This record gives sequence, structure tokens and C-alpha cells, in this order.
Amino acid sequence: MTTTEPRPRRVLLKLSGEALMGDEAFGIHRGTIERIVGEIAEVVRTGVQVAVVIGGGNIFRGVAGGSAGMDRATADYMGMLATVMNALALADAMNHQGLTARVMSAINIEQVVEPYVRPKALQYLEEGKVVVFAAGTGNPFFTTDTAAALRGAEIGAEVVLKATKVDGVYSADPNTDPDATRYAELSFDEAMNRHLGIMDATAFALCRDQKLPIKVFSIRKPGALRNVLAGTHEGTLVHA
Repeated sequence: MTTTEPRPRRVLLKLSGEALMGDEAFGIHRGTIERIVGEIAEVVRTGVQVAVVIGGGNIFRGVAGGSAGMDRATADYMGMLATVMNALALADAMNHQGLTARVMSAINIEQVVEPYVRPKALQYLEEGKVVVFAAGTGNPFFTTDTAAALRGAEIGAEVVLKATKVDGVYSADPNTDPDATRYAELSFDEAMNRHLGIMDATAFALCRDQKLPIKVFSIRKPGALRNVLAGTHEGTLVHA
């Protein structure tokens, strides 16, 4: 995704639940979610097909203290339900901004959202709708990063856009190391050898095996999503 490459036709946007908090300790900050959705709407209206995988940390972290000592699978299912709540909030904000959004869940809650069915998801994307994937992979012990890699591969996304708190991948933590430098691009092997922790190991291996590029950028920077899709040097590109 350099300035010489065409705009991608279909992308998978990975949003953490924490991205929806704004400056709050947990929960959903309405102004923040409206800003993020506004940026998604801007790129959808250019013809890019957008699917979203959303995390649940902004909700689950508020009850995480009570999960101490809890069975891991039970805690993971609680986290999946948190992602459904976030997905509904995202879809509602999208619909208010003139988009048509569909939430598809990896666990069956048919009274609330429809189940994930790949051909249906592809149909929605072709129709210009935004598809929000909830409940991760539907299985405990897998992160929403893995869900993003999996859904990205399934729908034929050209890139996974990983929205974070920082504007790319750095050689060290830029918050603590003034000498940290941002990489413009990396190969999968370079990122692994340098232990950069871009995604969890399962998600990263899936992207590498499927030759599915990852673009890491800051969701807090206004216009960053537009810049990424315009092929600028925003963020860090990880590729084969």
C-alpha cells in the first residue's frame, strides 16, 4: 500500500474495545464512537468495502476483577458477549450516519443479531453495507486479533487494518524510549525475529500464511484511516 498501489477494494478493520472508551475508564464514549464511525463512513463512500472486527475490553475490563479465578472459557464467553454489545453500538452509530450496517455474531443470539454466515457477509459487502463481526471466532482461548485474521482471510480482504493507540510499529515503546523509531514497513519474518508483538502468535501466523498484509495505525489520529487507504506512508505495513 504505497502511493503507487491502487486503493484496496475490501478491507478488514480491527478495532479494540478500548478504542471506543475515549478518555473514560471503561464503557463507550459517544463522541469517540461517532468520530470513528464518521471516518469509516468517509472511506465507505469512496467505494471501499469495509468489514469490522470489534473487541470487548472496554466493557469486560469493568468486570474483570470479578473474573479472577474464573474458568478461562467462561471468562472468554463473557468477553464475546461484550463484543456483541460494542458491535450493536457501532452499527447503531453507523446507521445514524447514513450507512447500512449488519452485525454478524459467531455465537447464536438470533433474537439480537444474525449469525455469521460467510456467503451472506460477502453479499452484504458487495451491496455496500458495513459488516461488523462480533463474538470473536465463537471459541474460547482465541483473541479478537485471531478473529480479525480469520474473517479477513474468509472474506478475501486485501489488508487487515489494525487500529491502535500508536501511529505504527516502533523499535521500542515510544512512551518510554525517546530513541524509539517507527518502521514504515516490515516483512512478517522481520517482525517475528524482532519480537515486535504486532498481533498474537496465532493471528500473526494466519496472516503470514495467507499472505494477508497488516497495516498498523493510530485510530486516535483524525484522518488516519483515510490516509491509510489513500496509500500514504501513514502507519506501518507488515507484508510477505
